[in-house]
Amino acid sequence: MSVLRYASRPAAHMILSSVLRAGCHSPTPRKNMPVASDMDFKVVFAALEETCEENISAFSAPSDLLYGDVTQRLVVCMKQIQEHGRVLEPMVSSFTAVYHHFDFDAQTPGNGYRSLIKVLLSCLVHIIQKARYIASNHRSTFFRADHNVSEMEAYCSALCQLRSLFYLAKRLINDNDLGQLYSLQDRELSHKFVQEYSSMHKACFYGRCLGFQFSPSLRPFLQTVVISMVSYGETYGKQQSGLGLAALSLLTSGKYVIDPELRGAEFERITQNLDMQFWKSFWNVTESGFLTGFSRIASYPVQVNLTLTLPPVPLRLPLVSDPSLFANVSPPLAHWGPGPVHLRLISHEIRQGQDSEELLSFSSIDPPPVSASRLPWVHSQPQSPCLLIHFHGGGFVAQTSRSHENYLRSWSKQLNVPVLSVDYSLSPEAPFPRALEECFYAYCWALKNCHLLGSTAERVCLAGDSAGGNLCITVSMKAMTCGIRVPDGIMVAYPATLLTTDASPSRLLTLIDPLLPLGVLAKCLNAYAGVDSQVVQAAVGDNSLSALGRDTTTLLNDLTQGAANWLQSLLDPMQPTSVTRLQSSRHKESRITDTRRMLNHNSSPTNSQGHLDYPDGFEPLRSQCLAFVQPITCPIIRNPFVSPLLAPESLLRGLPPVHIVASALDALLDDSVMFAKKLRDMGQPVSLTVVEDLPHGFLSLAQLSKETEVAVEVCLTKMREVFQQ
Repeated sequence: MSVLRYASRPAAHMILSSVLRAGCHSPTPRKNMPVASDMDFKVVFAALEETCEENISAFSAPSDLLYGDVTQRLVVCMKQIQEHGRVLEPMVSSFTAVYHHFDFDAQTPGNGYRSLIKVLLSCLVHIIQKARYIASNHRSTFFRADHNVSEMEAYCSALCQLRSLFYLAKRLINDNDLGQLYSLQDRELSHKFVQEYSSMHKACFYGRCLGFQFSPSLRPFLQTVVISMVSYGETYGKQQSGLGLAALSLLTSGKYVIDPELRGAEFERITQNLDMQFWKSFWNVTESGFLTGFSRIASYPVQVNLTLTLPPVPLRLPLVSDPSLFANVSPPLAHWGPGPVHLRLISHEIRQGQDSEELLSFSSIDPPPVSASRLPWVHSQPQSPCLLIHFHGGGFVAQTSRSHENYLRSWSKQLNVPVLSVDYSLSPEAPFPRALEECFYAYCWALKNCHLLGSTAERVCLAGDSAGGNLCITVSMKAMTCGIRVPDGIMVAYPATLLTTDASPSRLLTLIDPLLPLGVLAKCLNAYAGVDSQVVQAAVGDNSLSALGRDTTTLLNDLTQGAANWLQSLLDPMQPTSVTRLQSSRHKESRITDTRRMLNHNSSPTNSQGHLDYPDGFEPLRSQCLAFVQPITCPIIRNPFVSPLLAPESLLRGLPPVHIVASALDALLDDSVMFAKKLRDMGQPVSLTVVEDLPHGFLSLAQLSKETEVAVEVCLTKMREVFQQ
């Protein structure tokens, strides 16, 4: 504490920044040695206590009552923050004493408990910085008292909710076996976790505090996405022309920049209550011609970018055990019978076979592009000994290879290999096992016809992210069960290996994650499992993807206007705002909060509404917009080809080397850690890399920050290992 008291503020900021970079993910110490991050988090909590006392003392004095009600709000807020900090510090201390037991190994520190501490410390650092700014600048002529106090109140609410997550995590760490991150047998705890998500207030994480836990370079992008989504949600389903929707969105997006509380509340409503078709249409906007055209301009040029359609023809592949015998591979059959499979071939250079008439016969382009053999000055390169087969992410419900084309072009150049990406059918129209059947069929076709793809397929690597990572693993499992060749290696980024709503410490982050809230995750998983698929499909008639072109115009206006307004708020912080409306909203929230505090103070420890019990009369803030999150109870979801984490050893033994690249701030981190542990304990070759400060889906954000570039380079390194082994 004395170090921070006498250090300069820039020096203290450097100390706290170093805590976030290294403290929570420092190498695991040896036995009987102190944990390296103990002193780090103690420094943060000491600084928090100091700044709270400084502001409480300063603004409680009569000489500092400059802003009336605003001053009182600040003092109350700082006292609440101080109380949360005093309770959380011993909890963090108890977690740091044991969280290394949940790591994959000593060289790979990473699990949901570490992530929760990292998020908490990030929140505390923001509070400390804002508190010091207020203490130093509140007498300035240009000091915006209401704005700064409102921001402090938002972080106070976030800290309150993070405290509740630590209580939930404490319940997990007490109930689970040592080293286990999931309560797979404790259905009651998982059900309570879903209940808590449904009722807990989450809007504070989507307003002023949006993305505080991620790399600072990503926060403008996250704010633009959230503003676009809430504007899109407001116009979604309205019977207006494209021009009318665009004009309406133009008017609505600005208010979500000016009013962060309104933005947070609307985003909470959207993530909890809108149907699956909204998510499909919103995320599929990346398929629009404008965005993909811009992406192609910004990405590496390629000589081959060809869409292919495979007819549903049975295949015969040799058995690994006896190549003189063959296995019959049927085309995809689930749900509606035989159907075509769509692919995209990307190659930085034209290679032999890629310019053949046979390959072009599978192309949907009419007329087919001019082949290299017809251009005497274009020479085809020899076939590559390597082939990369890619399955895209999107929660099994959205996106195609076109959405991921930006980084696939980069991979083709930097790895110097052809890339074949599979456009599998999406849920809820095509639930399990249709996507798996199509991906497996495409894999078999690629092995049999690699000469058309510009490869000899001496080395084959499967790569995918999120849902695509799941399909990489399950396709390999299916290849083993059929007795045919398995790939030489698998690279999966933030894969979904457990498609249930079972509780884990990293999944607690779904309560604060703007890109992967639990309500959205549950909708995607239920859609893939086929739960209520008829109900979801019925909504397609009103808001089908055929309207995507019209909706794209709306969303692009939202993106442009949202970004412009966001930049304007930075350039002109004194721009007029709806102060009266904001203050009215805050006074209403204050009355609600005060009522809740009074009820919580007088209530017994047992919660009559079925929520988890919290000690010391504490109760998290509750949402005014309750979510209906349907727990994943369908037996299909525990099928090993749906949730490979639940697969018996007999289905996993014989997998090729699996390279997993996860993010410390991803809600699916524990999926990766537990799956890597399971393979390692079986003696299967596996590696796990945990990158920092990035959200789920970082592959699609490769050009937005240095952190994402580093993470993408990790993925490339792992794929090179497969090809060069």
